Amino acid sequence: MAASIKAKPRGSAAKSLSKMAAKTTAKATATAQVKSSTSATETTATIETTMGTTTASTTGTPTTTVTTEDASSLGGDHVFRWVYFFFLGYLLMLALWKAYDIRLGAIREYGMVIHEFDPWFNYRATEYLYYNGWERFCTWFDYKSWYPLGRPVGTTIYPGLQLTAVFLKNHIVPSMSLNDICCLMPAWFGAVASFFVGLMAYESAYSAELERKQKSPSFAMECGIAAAGIMAIVPAHLMRSIGGGFDNESLAFTTMTGTYYFWCRSIRDDKSWPIGVLTGIMYFYMVAVWGGYIFVLNMVGCHAGILVLLGRYSTGVYRSYSLFFFVGTFLSIYTLPVVGWAPLKSLEQMGPLLVFLVYQLIEICEIIKRKKGLNQVQAWELRFRVLGWGLLVSVAVGFLLTPSGYFGPLSARVRGLLVKHTRTGNPLVDSVAEHQPASSRAYMQYMGHLLFIAPVGLNICFWHFTNASTFLVLYAFISYYFSSKMVRFIILLGPGMSALGGIAVGHGLSWSFKQFLEVPEKNSVPPVLKKNKKGSLVRVKYENGVQNKKENEDIIFFKKVMAGLFFFLLYQLGPKFYHRCHNMARALSNPSIMYKAQTSKGDVIIVDDYREAYWWLKANTPEDARILAWWDYGYQIAGIANRTTIADGNTWNHEHIALLARALTHTEEEGYRVSRHLADYILIWGGGGGDDLAKSPHLARIANSVYRDMCPGDPTCRSFGYVDRQRTPSPMMEASMLYKLHSHGSKPGVEADPNKFSHVFDSKYGKVRIFKVLNISEESKNFVADPQNRICDAGGGWFCRGQYPPGLAEVLSKARTFSQLEDFNKKKSSGNTEDDEYMRKYFEHMANPTKAKKEASLEHSKRIFSQKDLSAEKKKAAEKWEDNKYTTLLWELISKKNNKDIKTMAEMFSEDPLLAFIRSSDGRGPMWWAYEYKNEAAVKLLLKYGVSLQEKDKNGMTPLDLLKD
Repeated sequence: MAASIKAKPRGSAAKSLSKMAAKTTAKATATAQVKSSTSATETTATIETTMGTTTASTTGTPTTTVTTEDASSLGGDHVFRWVYFFFLGYLLMLALWKAYDIRLGAIREYGMVIHEFDPWFNYRATEYLYYNGWERFCTWFDYKSWYPLGRPVGTTIYPGLQLTAVFLKNHIVPSMSLNDICCLMPAWFGAVASFFVGLMAYESAYSAELERKQKSPSFAMECGIAAAGIMAIVPAHLMRSIGGGFDNESLAFTTMTGTYYFWCRSIRDDKSWPIGVLTGIMYFYMVAVWGGYIFVLNMVGCHAGILVLLGRYSTGVYRSYSLFFFVGTFLSIYTLPVVGWAPLKSLEQMGPLLVFLVYQLIEICEIIKRKKGLNQVQAWELRFRVLGWGLLVSVAVGFLLTPSGYFGPLSARVRGLLVKHTRTGNPLVDSVAEHQPASSRAYMQYMGHLLFIAPVGLNICFWHFTNASTFLVLYAFISYYFSSKMVRFIILLGPGMSALGGIAVGHGLSWSFKQFLEVPEKNSVPPVLKKNKKGSLVRVKYENGVQNKKENEDIIFFKKVMAGLFFFLLYQLGPKFYHRCHNMARALSNPSIMYKAQTSKGDVIIVDDYREAYWWLKANTPEDARILAWWDYGYQIAGIANRTTIADGNTWNHEHIALLARALTHTEEEGYRVSRHLADYILIWGGGGGDDLAKSPHLARIANSVYRDMCPGDPTCRSFGYVDRQRTPSPMMEASMLYKLHSHGSKPGVEADPNKFSHVFDSKYGKVRIFKVLNISEESKNFVADPQNRICDAGGGWFCRGQYPPGLAEVLSKARTFSQLEDFNKKKSSGNTEDDEYMRKYFEHMANPTKAKKEASLEHSKRIFSQKDLSAEKKKAAEKWEDNKYTTLLWELISKKNNKDIKTMAEMFSEDPLLAFIRSSDGRGPMWWAYEYKNEAAVKLLLKYGVSLQEKDKNGMTPLDLLKD
C-alpha cells in the first residue's frame, strides 16, 4: 500500500515526519527520503506503507529515516529534558538559599544587633518614620545631631531603605520587630540581588542565541544559574550585605541589578521597549535608596550612547531609553526632596541628559528619512545638520548658564575618580580608608577565582556581541576603573564579574554535559541513512561523507577529554572558591560595635565596650546632655544612647567637623574653651588599634583645612603625630586635649586638668572613656535651646537652623570656608591665592609624605626660634636634670648607632630643637652618649644644633672626657 504526497518546504516536512514517527507501533519503521536541490527550495516526497513499515523516499541519496528506536529515544529525551530542568531549578533555589544563609553568620554569633556606624542612623530614621508617618518624616529637623545647627533629615536622606523596612513591617511580616526586620533585610535582598544578576547573565546568553537564530537548547539557563550562585557568595557582594548591616548598599544592589536587568531586557529587540517603563521605575527605586544612583544613571546612559556608535541604534532602543530616563527622572524629581532638580543641573548627571536629547534628534532624523524616502547619503547629511545645530544650541546654553552657578560642581568623591592623583583635596574624604585606591591584594581578597574566570566570560561576550553583552562588557571596564581609584568601589565589580563568571561556567557546564549525555537539540532531525550494495539501510553521520568514521570518533573523544578536563578544574576550583567565600563571610561578620577577642590567658571574650558606654550615657546623663565625640560615633550615640551629638557620619558640613577636630587636636586649654560652649560630656575611644589617638593626625589635617593656624605652612599637619615606632607623641600631639584625655592616668605624667574635666567612666576593657566637662557655659546652652535663636527659611516653617552661641565668635572668626577644588562656580579673585597655595601644597605633601614631614619639622623649628629666646630656653633645658621618656628615647637611638635612628632623632630635633639640650639625672645628655658610643653622625647632628662640648655632668666630666677614657 503506497501513497504519494506533495512535500512541504523542508522545515515543515521534517516536523510532519517527526509527528508520524511518534505515532508508529513498536514494529513500525518509518523511512523518509528527501532529495536536495541546489536551486530549488521545495522537494517532493513519497510515503510508502508496506507491511507495517512507513517510508518516505525521493530520488537520490542520502536518506533520512526514523525508526521505532529513534521514536523511543525522543520520548526518553523529553523525560531527560524535564529532569534536567528540574535539576537546574533545584540549583537556582540552592543558590538563593545560600545567598541568604551565608549572610546570617553575625546574627547567629551575636544576635539581632545593628552593626557599624551608618546603619544606626538608618535604624533611628526607620523608627521615626514608623512611629511618626511619612509627612512628619519629610519635615523632620533633627536637633539631636550636628549640635547646635541641627540636621534637616527630610531633605538630606535617601528614604528608600526606611520605606522598605516600614512596608515590610506593616504588610509582609507584622509579627517581627522592626529591629529584627532591619537586621535581616541585607540577607533577604542579598538573595534578590543574586537572582537579578542571574537574569542579567541569562539575558546576555539568550539574546546572543536569538541573534544567531539558534533553536537548540540554550546555554542561557546554565549561565544564569551559575551567575546567581557566584553572586550569592562572592565577597565583593558580601561586604555590604551581611545580616545586621542595615546600610543603604544592602538594598541598593538589589535595585541596581534590577535596573540593569530590565534595561538589558528592554533592548532585546524592537518589541521589548515597553519594559523601559519597568527600568525607569526600578531606577527610581534605586534613586530613593542610595546616592550611588548617579553611577547607575551614567552606566545606562553611557551604554545607550555606545549603542549608537556601534550602529545598534533602533527605534526600540530609542523608546526604551526615553521611557527609562523620563519615568525615572520625573519620579525622582517629583517625590524625593534630596534629589530635587539635580538631574537637570548636576554636572555628574549631564551625560545621560545629553544622550536623551541626542536620541530625540536622531529619532527625528529617522522619521524624516522614512517619510521622505531619503537614501543613505541624504540621511547622513540630515543627521550632521540636525546634530550640529543641536551641539551649537547646547554650547550656547551652557555658556550662558555656567557663570550664573546653575550647574552644580563635581563632588569631592567623584572628582577623586577622575583626577590623576589619588587624593580629592578634601582631607575629610581622604581620611577614610575605603576611599584609597584598590590594591591587587584587595582584588584577590574580594573577588578570588573570579579574577581568572570572568575574563573568559568577557571573551564570550565579545564573541557573541549583542545589546545585552555589550552592556556587560562596558560595565566590567567602567566598574574596574572606578574600583582601581577607590577601594570601596570593588563592590561595584561584584555584579558584573559574577555575571561574566556565570556566563563562562554556564557555557562550560552545558557544553561538557552534552559531550557525555548527547542531549538532542530541539530542531534535531532524524539520523541520515543510505542503502549499501546489498540494499540494506545504513546509518551515516554526514550527508556529504567528508569525514570517515575514525575521524568522527577522534573528534568525539577529544571533546570528551576537554569536557572531562573542565569538570576536573571545576571540581578543584569550585570548593576552594566556596570555602574562601565562607571564610570571608565569617571575617565580615564581625561587627565593629562588638567583637570577639582573646585574653592573655587564651580565653575568648566578647568585647562590648562601645554599647556599654552608650548605655551608661543613656542611664546616667540628663536627656538634654550633649556629647562631644569624633565624627564617626555620632550615629551610634544618637541611636543607642539617644543623646545629642556634635557631629555624625554625614559629611554635609565640613566646617563644623573641622571645628570639632580643632577642639580635640588643639591644646588642652583651647579645646576646653570650645568644649564648654558645646558639650556636657566628652567621649574618647581608647585601647589602641584604631582608637582616637591613631586617627588624630587625620583630625589635625581636617581642622587645619578650615583653621589654618593649626599647622601654618603645612596642609597635611605632619608636625602632629608619633615621632617613632614606640608611639612617642610629637610636642604638638602631646599638648592636645585629645592626648590628655586619651592617656589620662594610663601613661606616666599624663593627667587631664582636674579643673576642666572630670573622669566619670571607663568601659570594661578600656575601649571607651568618658569625661564630664566642668563649668560649662549655661548661657551658651540656653542660647541654643531657645527656638527664637533659630533661623527659619520661612515664617512658621519647619526648616529652622540653629546658630552657634556668641561665646564661640572669636574662635569662629579664624575659620575659612573650605572651598572644594572642583567648585569652579566661585569666581577667582586675588583673595583665593592662599587657598590655591594651600591646595597645591596639600597634593604635593600627600604625594611625598617624607618631604612633607621634613618641611613641617623645619617650619615648626622656625616657629620656635621666632617665638622664644633660645639662649634662655637652652639654659633652662640644660639645667633641668631628670630621667624622662625623651632622655630614655634619645639614649636608645644614639647607643644603637643606626642610620634610621639618626633620622628619627633629626626629626625630633627639627620639631623641637630644645630636645638636643636635655640632660638626664646624672647630668649627661645626648652629646655625652654620642661620644660614649662613638656615634659620629650623632655628634655632627648635635653640633649642628649648637650643643656645647664644654658642659659638665655631675662628676665634672665633659663629653670629650668620655672619648679620652
